[in-house]
Amino acid sequence: MMRKFACMLALVAYVGVPAVCMAQFNLKTLKSATKAVQAVTLTDAQMAEYVKEYIDWMDKHNPVCDESSPYTKRLETLTSSLDQVEGIKLNFKVYHVTDINAFACADGSIRVFSSLMDIMSDEELLGIIGHEIGHIAHKDSKNAFRTSLLTSALKDGISSQGGKAAALTDSQIGTLGEALVNSTYSQKQEKGADDYGYDFLKSKGKNPWAMALSFQKLKQIQEEAGAKKNNKLNQLFSTHPDLDVRIQRMTERAEKECIAKP
Repeated sequence: MMRKFACMLALVAYVGVPAVCMAQFNLKTLKSATKAVQAVTLTDAQMAEYVKEYIDWMDKHNPVCDESSPYTKRLETLTSSLDQVEGIKLNFKVYHVTDINAFACADGSIRVFSSLMDIMSDEELLGIIGHEIGHIAHKDSKNAFRTSLLTSALKDGISSQGGKAAALTDSQIGTLGEALVNSTYSQKQEKGADDYGYDFLKSKGKNPWAMALSFQKLKQIQEEAGAKKNNKLNQLFSTHPDLDVRIQRMTERAEKECIAKP
């Protein structure tokens, strides 16, 4: 979901955006708290509770652009027809942060970082969003959340009372956030998300060239930044299939369908 990315760059502000100080994406953890350890079988209802709790926490602890922000208006224009996927209602917000990132949650919440918007054209941004929607549609985001919850947030133990999921501590939510940002999908899942994103954008009247263009921009960013060890920039799609392969696949599809490149 498009997700496992966190990167930082010195950026040229998006034209028309006020010069407001941006914060760094907040994934900091608080002092760890321990709960009684119990075996937990997560039901879909409990999963929905945890997803909501997670995204609510993220929205509260990161600067969300308001309705008057040029970032918000731009994203609303781009996604006006992207209302739902596979029966899941999509909702979009912009975090005004220095990191270059975007992530999606199983409930259809997609969060785009302002610094990613700064360096991408509308078409490139749509490609990133289309890919994230593909992960939601294929339940990759849901499964990744479940795995991260069980392996990270539950390390302190989470109990279930009367079928209701126990509330997460701030520490556990922070740990969960780090696990989600750094989690990986298989190459098969990434390929599937690319193909779904292509078809989804096309079905919504968007130019599916967006997929190839977004990958081309990511490759350009990586090349300009250099392959520095532990460079957060290289976490952006660093675990995805080779960008050259993805660019070629999406380009060949668009050319075969005689779709004009924007």
